[in-house]
Amino acid sequence: MTSKQNAHPACSVAQVIQHLRPGGIETMALDLANATPDKDATCLISLEGDRHNALLHWPRLNTFDGHLTFLNKGQGWKPSLILKLYKLFKKNGVRAVHTHHIGPLLYAGIAARLANIDTIIHTEHDGWHLTAPRRRLLQKLVIRLVKPVLVADAKLVARNMEKYLGLSPDHVIYNGIDISRFCPGDRTAARQAMNLPLDKKVIGCAGRLEWVKGQDLLIDALSAMPRNIHLALAGDGSQRQALMQKAKQLGLADRIHFLGLVEDMPNFYRALDVFSLPSRAEGYPLSSLEAQACGIPTAVTDVGGARESLCPLTGTLLHPESPAHMAKALAWCCYANLRITPRDFVEECGDARRMHAAYAQLRGGI
Repeated sequence: MTSKQNAHPACSVAQVIQHLRPGGIETMALDLANATPDKDATCLISLEGDRHNALLHWPRLNTFDGHLTFLNKGQGWKPSLILKLYKLFKKNGVRAVHTHHIGPLLYAGIAARLANIDTIIHTEHDGWHLTAPRRRLLQKLVIRLVKPVLVADAKLVARNMEKYLGLSPDHVIYNGIDISRFCPGDRTAARQAMNLPLDKKVIGCAGRLEWVKGQDLLIDALSAMPRNIHLALAGDGSQRQALMQKAKQLGLADRIHFLGLVEDMPNFYRALDVFSLPSRAEGYPLSSLEAQACGIPTAVTDVGGARESLCPLTGTLLHPESPAHMAKALAWCCYANLRITPRDFVEECGDARRMHAAYAQLRGGI
């Protein structure tokens, strides 16, 4: 590591996450950090990874570079991380710690208690991992030891915490987005910028190209839709080559546009006729909020807290693991003439300013 990589910025509020790769949890953490009144008093600590690769694969991190710390955690249980985090918190005068998911809660929660930090907030972002008995037992033990303020980011997550942990969260705080950034715009200009066809219907999907995100199901569904419908995939991941091969085998290569990591996400959404999340598992997704804030009708699989992110008047629920249902529902969405906009729902329920204010209240002004 270089000296810059070892530098630990002074901060009053430390958010601790598993890794800093493009994703909903990571985006939320960045947004919370950027919204803190004194940005210089906030830092993000990633248990895994290193600065060079993180910034290389997610350029947005450059705007927060001076406030990032990477601990380069390897596989398995690493008790030395607790001591490292303890020293980091003490050295920088950290007064509030906010953890996301079980790993950060385990390491940073214990370190924060050892450092006599009173304000510890833990946000649970999904409930599917709690079905594993060992994870469930571990999380119960850590919560009893650390005693954080417990937050669920969706009502379903809260119900899963009650079901599997026997604990009710102290608060349900929905994730939010910057509705001034994600707003309607010129579809033609957006398609030209994204190099997407102007004379086709375009369904979009954004997320890591991984099995859990279900892009393979969307490709299967596309094969049963009219040829005038195309698919645009924003994101990258380990399944990219497999998905491209699948598209080729199904004769869909000319109808599927692999855009890779897209930095200008508002323009991506504006280019679409419909946005879809075919996920096999979800927490409370931000991408569906972003698309709807741009005025784009959205369809999501009924998994996790996804339905809670969907406008009840314009949104469509898809059957999980059912390309046949996806094909029918999405084709209908492409040609539906909706007279209302899903943006109204996001303005009411998904404005990031509500989320920022709720967490600021939990921090007690820190």
